[in-house]
Amino acid sequence: MAQWELIQRDIRDTLGEGTLWSARDNAVYWTDIVAPAVNRLSLADGSILRWAMPEPIGWIVERQGGDFIAGLQSGFARLSLDPLAIEPIGDPEPHLPGNRMNDGKADAEGRIWCGTMDMAEQAESGAFYRLDPDGRWLQMDSGYKVPNGPAFSPCGLWLYHTDSARRSVYRFARTEGGGLADRELFIRFSEEDGYPDGMTVDADGHLWIAHWDGARISRFTPEGKLDRAIPLPARQVTNICFAGANLDRMFVSSAAVGLPESEYDGGLFEVDAGVKGLPTPLFAG
Repeated sequence: MAQWELIQRDIRDTLGEGTLWSARDNAVYWTDIVAPAVNRLSLADGSILRWAMPEPIGWIVERQGGDFIAGLQSGFARLSLDPLAIEPIGDPEPHLPGNRMNDGKADAEGRIWCGTMDMAEQAESGAFYRLDPDGRWLQMDSGYKVPNGPAFSPCGLWLYHTDSARRSVYRFARTEGGGLADRELFIRFSEEDGYPDGMTVDADGHLWIAHWDGARISRFTPEGKLDRAIPLPARQVTNICFAGANLDRMFVSSAAVGLPESEYDGGLFEVDAGVKGLPTPLFAG
């Protein structure tokens, strides 16, 4: 039996990203950054809905009180989908109108971590931010070209983040009060590997990484050693999440941007990874 199944057959994402499991909605959400759009796959009946967005959108995160926080080109915003409503929170980079949000997730403490980048992928003007439940944000790191991730170790000691353009996955030590320290190079991709993109951590504490231009996902041990890889028919694999009542269903997004039309590039896949994930944290604001 194949380890993957193409789920999204009628729509191809130009730049699929931001996979998110919602236990509340029994659904997988993901974005198409440059369409731009938000997609939802219902695990109850397999139906897919798609909402057009007014500007590039990198990610959405569920709020504890309902609805979502979104990472838009114009900054952070509260987002409702049915009916569609967007309420701006603020722009951390008003001085960089060519930047946009790229990837983001909530941690177990209810804070959102996300990266920004130059839409043209030329300047190293991207940064790494933390959005707190009170609506304030703080720049945690800078100098990124294409930030991706982040992911968090189950023990709470480590945060993983990437600069895809540098083929580098970093590991930060997490400090008391939501700080970061001691950034180190954790995994370095070779040219053959492609570029590290979105990530998630499974219940065993292993790090799963999507390979942009590498046509696969890989699992790495907590020590950063390659454990195994699962090939996929999409060249530009972008993000990963675990879903389902038992968190034993893996969904993987991909991108079609810059590629010839094909059956698989830009599709959403369900992958039989044989492991379980962790519950999706919610934003506490």
